[in-house]
Amino acid sequence: MAVTTQQRKPQAKPMNGKVIEVPSSISVRELAVLMSVSPIEIIKELMSSGIMANINQQIDFDTVSIIGEEMGFQVRSSHVLEAETEEVKLDLPRHRRLVAQENPLNLALRPPVVTVLGHVDHGKTTLLDAIRRTDVAVGEAGGITQHIGAYQVKVGERSITFLDTPGHEAFTAMRARGAQVTDLAVLVVAADDGVMPQTKEAIQHARAAQVPILVAINKVDKDNANLPRVQQELADAGLVPEQWGGDTTCVPISAKRKQGIEELLENILLITDVAELKANPNRLAQGVVIEGKVDKRRGIVANLLVQNGTLKQGDTIVIGTQFARVRAMFNDKGQTIKSAGLSVPVSILGLPDVPDAGTFFEVVVNEKAARGIVNQRLDDAAREPIASNRRHLSLEEFFQKRTENNTNTLNLILKADVQGSIEPIVNSLNQIEVGDMKLKILAKGTGNISESDVNLAIASEAIVLGFSVEVDSPAQRLAEQAGVDVRQYNIIYKLLEDVELAMKGLLDPIYADKVIGRALVRATFKIPRKGRIAGSVITDGKVIRSAYVRVLRQQATLYEGKITSLRRFTDDVSEVANGYECGIGADGFEDFKEGDNLEIYIKERIN
Repeated sequence: MAVTTQQRKPQAKPMNGKVIEVPSSISVRELAVLMSVSPIEIIKELMSSGIMANINQQIDFDTVSIIGEEMGFQVRSSHVLEAETEEVKLDLPRHRRLVAQENPLNLALRPPVVTVLGHVDHGKTTLLDAIRRTDVAVGEAGGITQHIGAYQVKVGERSITFLDTPGHEAFTAMRARGAQVTDLAVLVVAADDGVMPQTKEAIQHARAAQVPILVAINKVDKDNANLPRVQQELADAGLVPEQWGGDTTCVPISAKRKQGIEELLENILLITDVAELKANPNRLAQGVVIEGKVDKRRGIVANLLVQNGTLKQGDTIVIGTQFARVRAMFNDKGQTIKSAGLSVPVSILGLPDVPDAGTFFEVVVNEKAARGIVNQRLDDAAREPIASNRRHLSLEEFFQKRTENNTNTLNLILKADVQGSIEPIVNSLNQIEVGDMKLKILAKGTGNISESDVNLAIASEAIVLGFSVEVDSPAQRLAEQAGVDVRQYNIIYKLLEDVELAMKGLLDPIYADKVIGRALVRATFKIPRKGRIAGSVITDGKVIRSAYVRVLRQQATLYEGKITSLRRFTDDVSEVANGYECGIGADGFEDFKEGDNLEIYIKERIN
């Protein structure tokens, strides 16, 4: 809830010449960054106006105007800009949303960030090697990329930043954390091998990220290279080459012989120039973690990509729930540098812990501000229930949550046992029409549901549908951890029925009983207003007050229902562990007898 004030306007301090533009509401922390002051100073000003606010509290424009004037700032409204860009911002990746909040007069063109994707052994690293004119590929185990690296190269007077990833899984895993860092995906396809399964997956992941794709057809110097076949396979995958009247730029290259590299770089700049990539170089840095690791000599190293502002040695940086001063910085060539500007990849030293790839970072004015942000994040994390890690979208929840998720599109990933099953399912799904609801199949293919499928679902908030297939063990673990809704079917009409009901908001969740504990009744007691209670000892697991109880006598089930009371001696408790005694009351059941076995269970959702 935004804080507002109708307090009298305080005596303003002389203006310091600084102008800030703020939206209709802004958090204390964001305002502190705009003003380049500590959040504590703003909180003190608010308190002097009779307003109690924490660092994440939203305050309205009128309040900002009053305290801004008091602190010597001229405050202007950016609501006109907000109104123009509000609809666009909703679909923008995080770093673009940050830039959209900047004053357009402060923006400057930045180098594009390019991710290289493709099938294993099609020449991704060799291509980067040719671009950088270094010999990275030789030093990599088995010729396969083992880490996430970022490199910046010069093309005349301009620069391009390349991300060399181990594959589309890493690309999507970062995006799943909200870190969409790429402006363009270069898809490397070998001219002698063509479009392979990993190539198709890379295309699906790039499309789900809504990133433009440029195709580098590599190894055209080989005797068995077949360019027309590769172009046909690309067209079949939905990437129709420009030469065929499509909109996909395809550049034939030989990374090994360094042929076609200049043309590829020129096309990268041509495609990304259309987007007019900009950011504000004259502010505190913001960006994303590319990789975190422990170096035997230097300790904890974080590889960062600066997306907005300029990062300087000595800056106080906040990454997740840790902060530190940047002790030293190195560029992609290992050289010590003092500052890193827009789209520059940099390694820094000084962090206490290894950060996760994809984590957002920001520079703040001082250590006090950093500690306030970190403490607030820790407090927020402590208040969140464990279940909050679960993704808040499942098939049956789609209809109810479409408004808060600001979407009317149901994203699906489909896996089937054979190709012959996919076409009728896809055709039938595309025929489902429910009001303004839309259905989008992000990816489809044959074989078991894989970890890659789940990663794509995480990043795209999609539902995974499997027809007559199994779920790989790693994929199952990841899905459970991330809360991805994975559904398996053996009957086509049931799959179609569930999707249609979900879009209509009529699909009910399915629950299963999960036993969490067992108890033995040793005595019974009559308690006023609570009825007869089973004096029991917990023989296995635990009992919780919100659970259900099943009363078993001589292998027969006498009762199943809700636990209404749980007591230890005279105290009401929420949980009793194995080996302890307690009193258990059940809703509408009092016929407990000594020797009864109690099975404690909860209703666990299975879809």
